[in-house]
Amino acid sequence: MTSPPGIPDARPGSGLYYGLIGAVVLVLAAAFAWAAGFVAPGRLTQSMFIARFQSIDGVHPGFRRNHAKGVCVTGWFDGNGAGSALSDAAVFRPGRSHVIGRFALAGGMPFQSDAPATVRSMALSLTAPDHSIWRMGINNIPVFPVRTPQEFYDFLAATRPDPATHAPDPARVGPFLKAHPATAAALGLLKARTITPGFADDTFNSLDAFLFTNAQGTTVPVRWAMVPETPPPADPAATGPDHLFDALLGDLSHGPLHWHLMLTVGQPGDPTADPTKPWPADRTTIDAGLLTLQTAEAEDGGPCTNITFDPLILPHGIAASDDPILPARSAVYARSFSGRAGETKPPSAITPRQIAGDHNG
Repeated sequence: MTSPPGIPDARPGSGLYYGLIGAVVLVLAAAFAWAAGFVAPGRLTQSMFIARFQSIDGVHPGFRRNHAKGVCVTGWFDGNGAGSALSDAAVFRPGRSHVIGRFALAGGMPFQSDAPATVRSMALSLTAPDHSIWRMGINNIPVFPVRTPQEFYDFLAATRPDPATHAPDPARVGPFLKAHPATAAALGLLKARTITPGFADDTFNSLDAFLFTNAQGTTVPVRWAMVPETPPPADPAATGPDHLFDALLGDLSHGPLHWHLMLTVGQPGDPTADPTKPWPADRTTIDAGLLTLQTAEAEDGGPCTNITFDPLILPHGIAASDDPILPARSAVYARSFSGRAGETKPPSAITPRQIAGDHNG
């Protein structure tokens, strides 16, 4: 996949302009961050980020600050041994790891209506037989729209919806994209992505690069994706404020859902510090095993409620790359949890009774 030439048209009436209506929500999908005090010393503070987030999505006590609308899921991951060629992590050895996860929509609005173009996330916590833990937050977009925390902060301001039109102001968006061609190219890729009817038939990507080290001490950069295996048929005409989640719960009521964990191996020169840039499509991929999700429960006391899906909670054999987004994402999860832990939360939008598919493993 290659970036589109030039800077996309962001004038009113253009496809990119209307696509940018959801760009703020889109960026929040990857859960940016503030650390305990500063993201960038002397420039960005946590209070600055909090104020900007709340000015966009409002204040919703008790909910996650991003990915506020979601549902818990549980299941398992069966490693097939192939991933051990890249990493010594126990999760890749033949055997079963326990999984607690969460499906969610991007943004800090817990009662937003489901919309096809809103970025969807799959968050997972895998506990291997040796009790090591691997957590991840992966999204159904091909790349991340910005490269650094500072760009993220500025992008939020540039794409903030105008109160009168409820759409980004082209007078702010245009200059930002001209000054940030990497974001312009990334937004072009996001606009061109295939949008599937639901969670069950979607592919979820790591976006960031990580470093995998095998038993022989060889280290390679890796990105990964959860790719669905023969998902159930979806109704592309489904509507309703919760139709994406309704379809997910309906699918699980008929049986487990499955995704293959596909590891993509980077080569010298492939960017590891810039998540706006895709790797070439011809890179080697390895099918490392099968994710099975069987049960769904509400976040109101469900198994994922008190889990922070921090992407830097990694097992031996996996380490962070030089991508500056990773420590930022890690910080926001911790800050979000500490903020919501002491708040009184109303019931979530998605409050199913426990739904379990037929156990087949």
